[in-house]
Amino acid sequence: MNTTTAALNPAPPRLLVTSSPHIYSGLTATRVMWDVNVSLVPALAMAIYNFGARAAIVILASVLGAVVAEFLIQKFLMKKPVCISDGSAIVTGILLAFCVPAALPTWIAFVGGFIAIALGKQVYGGLGQNIFNPAHVARAFLLGSWPVYMTTWLKPAALMTPDAMTCATPLGVIKTAARDVELMKQLSESGTSLVSHVFNQLHIGFSDLFWGINFSGSLGETSKAALLLGGIFLLIRGHITWHGPIAMCATVFAGALLFGGSLEFAMFHLLTGGLIIGAVFMITDMVTSPMTSTGQLIFGFGCGALTLLIRMKGGYPEGVCYSILIMNSLVPLIDKFTVPRKFGQTKEIAA
Repeated sequence: MNTTTAALNPAPPRLLVTSSPHIYSGLTATRVMWDVNVSLVPALAMAIYNFGARAAIVILASVLGAVVAEFLIQKFLMKKPVCISDGSAIVTGILLAFCVPAALPTWIAFVGGFIAIALGKQVYGGLGQNIFNPAHVARAFLLGSWPVYMTTWLKPAALMTPDAMTCATPLGVIKTAARDVELMKQLSESGTSLVSHVFNQLHIGFSDLFWGINFSGSLGETSKAALLLGGIFLLIRGHITWHGPIAMCATVFAGALLFGGSLEFAMFHLLTGGLIIGAVFMITDMVTSPMTSTGQLIFGFGCGALTLLIRMKGGYPEGVCYSILIMNSLVPLIDKFTVPRKFGQTKEIAA
C-alpha cells in the first residue's frame, strides 16, 4: 500500500537555491571582447589606409605591449591562469593606438600598451575590476611623459611629400586661430567664419571629416564613418546601448551650437577629434560606465560637457581623454543615485 501510494504521489523535486544569475545566456567576457575587436576592424583599416605601414607598426607595438604586460603580471605577479586568449588586452592595445599619432615612436607605443594593462587594469585586480578606462590611462601617461611625440601629427599617406611630413589637426588649427586676436579681427571684417578659415587652411570640408580623409589626427579618430559602423555592430550585438554615446555627442553639439552661434561650428566639434571614438568605444565600456540607462545618460552628459569645456577654455585642443577619466571617478556616485532600490528594501527612517 505504501509502495503504491509513493509511486502515485512521487516526492516533489528538491528546491535548489543558488546565487544569481539564474538564466544562462551564453554570453561570456571572451565573446564580448572578440566582438569588440571585430568592431574595430573598419577603423583599423582606415588608419592603415590613411597613414600606411607606419600605422600598422604603431598598432602592433601597442597591442604587443598590452599582451606582454597581461602575460607577465598574471603569470609571475598574480600567479593566476593567463587569460590572453579572452581578447581584452588586444582591445586595450588597439584602442590606445587609436588615440595616438602615427608619428609616435614604436617603443613609446609599446610602453603605452604595457602601462594600459599594468596601471590601468591589473593594478585593480584584472578584468572587470578597473575603475578607469585603461586606454585613456595610458594616453594620459604618454601625453604627460612625451608631449612632443604625442602632438606630432603625420599627414595622411596620400598627401605626404618629402619636404612636408607633418601638419596640424583641425582642432589644433581652430584653437590657435581663436587665440590670435588680430586674425579673429580680420576674419570678422571679411565675413569669414572660424570654421571656414580652418577648412581653407587644411583644404578639407565636412565630408572629409566624416569619411576620415585628407587631414591628420590620431590613428583611429579620423574616419567617423568607420567608427559608427563598428558602433552599429556592437549595438546590434547588444553589447552597448545608445544612451551614453547619444548623450555625449548631443551635449557637445548643443553646447557648441550655443556658444559658437552657428550650426557650422556645432558640426565641426561633432566631427573632429576623438569625440566619436570616445562616445562609441570608451564610455560604453561595461566596467567603467554606470549600470543603468539613466546613469549612462548622466555619464554621457558629463563627458560631453567636460570635453567641450576643455576644448573651448582649456589649454589643450582636445578634452575627450580627460573628460572620460574624470567621469570614470564619478561612476560609483552616479550608480548610488540611479541604481533601483532592491526589492523589499525600504528607506531608513531617521530617529
